[in-house]
Amino acid sequence: MTDVEFSATGVRIERWTRSLTRAGQVVVKDGRVSLLTSNGREIDSAPVGTVSAGKRWFAAADSAIARVNGVRYRLTMGQRNRRRDGSAPVRRFLEALRTDRGRMG
Repeated sequence: MTDVEFSATGVRIERWTRSLTRAGQVVVKDGRVSLLTSNGREIDSAPVGTVSAGKRWFAAADSAIARVNGVRYRLTMGQRNRRRDGSAPVRRFLEALRTDRGRMG
C-alpha cells in the first residue's frame, strides 16, 4: 500500500464556517487520510479506519463532509481534479476510503 490511493489539489477545506485553505490537498496514502494546506503543512490526519466521510444529498456535487479525529471538515474539490474519464473527485475520494478500509479489515 505504498501507492497513493487518492490525491486532489486545489481543495477548499473548511471547518464549520471557517475556511482553512482554498487551495489545499487531500491525500489517502498508506492507510491514512491527510488534509494539507497549499504549502504542504498538515491540517489534520488520521488512519482511514477512523475517518468517516460522505456526501450530503443537498450539497454541491463537488463537495463532501469528512470527520477526521472528531472534527468535521467540508472538502470542496472543483473541476480541476476531474479525470479525463470524467470521474468526479468526490466519488473517487469516497471509493478510496472504502477500498482502503476493505484492505485493513
